[in-house]
Amino acid sequence: MVVREKILDLVISCFKRHGARGMDTPAFELKDFDIAGQFDPMIPDAECLKIMCEILSGLQLGDFLIKVNDRRIVDGMFAVCGVPESKFRAIGSSIDKLDKMAWKDVRHEMVVKKGLAPEVADRIGDYVQCHGGVSLVEQMFQDPRLSQNKQALEGLGDLKLLFEYLTLFGIADKISFDLSLARGLDYYTGVIYEAVLLQTPTQAGEEPLNVGSVAAGGRYDGLVGMFDPKGHKVPCVGLSIGVERIFYIVEQRMKTKGEKVRTTETQVFVATPQKNFLQERLKLIAELWDSGIKAEMLYKNNPKLLTQLHYCESTGIPLVVIIGEQELKEGVIKIRSVASREEVAIKRENFVAEIQKRLSES
Repeated sequence: MVVREKILDLVISCFKRHGARGMDTPAFELKDFDIAGQFDPMIPDAECLKIMCEILSGLQLGDFLIKVNDRRIVDGMFAVCGVPESKFRAIGSSIDKLDKMAWKDVRHEMVVKKGLAPEVADRIGDYVQCHGGVSLVEQMFQDPRLSQNKQALEGLGDLKLLFEYLTLFGIADKISFDLSLARGLDYYTGVIYEAVLLQTPTQAGEEPLNVGSVAAGGRYDGLVGMFDPKGHKVPCVGLSIGVERIFYIVEQRMKTKGEKVRTTETQVFVATPQKNFLQERLKLIAELWDSGIKAEMLYKNNPKLLTQLHYCESTGIPLVVIIGEQELKEGVIKIRSVASREEVAIKRENFVAEIQKRLSES
């Protein structure tokens, strides 16, 4: 799909702009960006969030927000609220559902299905419904319970520093410290983040598309060491772009606007209204190809003009060049805009230049 190629090109070019090198596995190169090594706190983490903002802004998907939290804050919050350590991950998976479920439903799941004491769930509720910017980080430093937990204080300290860097990058307004973000994967050890769209395109009267997060990531300092025979730790932070979800959103938006979801990058189609013009079509298409223009034609000796034009409309090819008996006699080529159906006659020797001019203006 052309749409998919453009999305992936944007993602890859952003990764390369930030110094990424490709891996042997194409899927990894196309979706993920990771920084590995021992560096000063929050500098690579801030860059990952900057990359996420660049990609989502470039894709023009609509307004978005990146939620951030820290695994140490999550665990510290659970500890001071009275959650047994054995239930940390189970309760975290419930908390992660707050973007789709009301608090009362999440609370019910934690208490009834996961056996958490009601008063503990209520204490968690005081925290997980909080979200904001750096001012909320400062507020949590003063929280009478959270401020007594060493893990949580470490996480809050890193988030405060992170917001300083995000402000310098000019993206702090796109970031929200959200205490309901838990990211259920066990390997996260520090900052975690998740990007969500605030609005998605829909037909009038339809419910907004619910596609969940479109990008996510965080710090995972212990994961690489799990696969090293000697257990050497390699600090890492990274992000993953949910390209399949983004493909879906972009394609739905195009359908909503009545735009064709193109399956080809072809710029020009070579057509004829008469029989026995295969040789002339081949000459024209060769000129277009030799000039670097993406062109195609039907692989038939005598295709019907209506069939050729319908093909262009169905595939979204923007321009058609037409050669027939009259055009050959007058030494011209007709150029047709598929969208407007307007046609103009151009001298045979000038038609490639005219095509190039139109393509550069589109």
